[in-house]
Amino acid sequence: MALFSVNHVVLRGVAAAVPLHKESNRNYDWITEKERNLLIKTTGVEEKRRAPEGLCTSDYCFEASKKLLNDLNWKPEEVELLIFVSQSRDYFLPATAIILQHKLGLPVTSVAFDICLGCSGFVYGMSVVANMLSSGRIKKALLLTGDVSTISVSYQDKSTYPLFGDGGTVAALEWSENVTPMHFNLQSDGSGYESIIITDGGCRNPLNAESEVMTEVEKGVIRRKKDLSLNGMDVFNFSVTRVPPNVNELLAFSGTDKSEIDFFVMHQANLLLNETVRKIIGIDAAKVPYSLKNFGNTSSASIPLTMVTEIAESLKTSKQKLLLSGFGVGLSWGSVLTETNNLVVSELIEN
Repeated sequence: MALFSVNHVVLRGVAAAVPLHKESNRNYDWITEKERNLLIKTTGVEEKRRAPEGLCTSDYCFEASKKLLNDLNWKPEEVELLIFVSQSRDYFLPATAIILQHKLGLPVTSVAFDICLGCSGFVYGMSVVANMLSSGRIKKALLLTGDVSTISVSYQDKSTYPLFGDGGTVAALEWSENVTPMHFNLQSDGSGYESIIITDGGCRNPLNAESEVMTEVEKGVIRRKKDLSLNGMDVFNFSVTRVPPNVNELLAFSGTDKSEIDFFVMHQANLLLNETVRKIIGIDAAKVPYSLKNFGNTSSASIPLTMVTEIAESLKTSKQKLLLSGFGVGLSWGSVLTETNNLVVSELIEN
């Protein structure tokens, strides 16, 4: 069981950037008005942001990083580690993190690499960064997370198109002598890999003529093999079965009572799923913020984006005990318990 603690690392700041363009699910005319109203009620997604052609996840992460570095008064040459967590990289190769290292002006002595994860990516990324910082040899790091998911969904797929939005985020972490340990619980189950998948476009199934063919999978779901496929029932059952024990194990491992948690920030999957998880764990609704209404499911950006847009004032002005939980594509899930104190939270960037 991947339960572990990391000492001497603290979260210093977060920032997020999203596209200016908004798409309202009330205008999603692929389905009837009655279906739209039910979809909004169950998913909690009223609108989301869509990136214009030519802008990538890295562009949003770059803007967020520039802003956060400025707000923290960190010099780029001080940052020795950059990790980019995304499933929508700029290129098949090279790693997008290395391009971002150059664009941000980080030194050539810094470490930069990609991690290909989605919904659990922020928590997993934090665990990697924290472990690399914990020895004290590296002092400052940036964790960039996000996806431009809208390029991979079919407008004629009611199971995916209304859910996903675009965005990029950054978290700044630093080595520090006297801080509360971070506690992690990470898990994975590859037997469910087909539950959320894009089958064509990788090495297993390279793009071909059949990848572009629109096929009706069921009523209201027409997509290509190069589009995102999501089995909603499988994901729901996985999440409500696996996430609550993961969180409870972490609380027990860290010796923390759930009443001590100031905010429980979950990956923004959909409202019905998230609320079911919340109720099973028994977390007070006032402690569970949502950004779903305005941004939808933004993959690995969803946890820091929710921090920036929903609880910034509390984070900026006081000490907070946070439990962050990411779960989904992989299947992969994990949680982290961490404390912040007057966290630097940059104003949301829209471009």
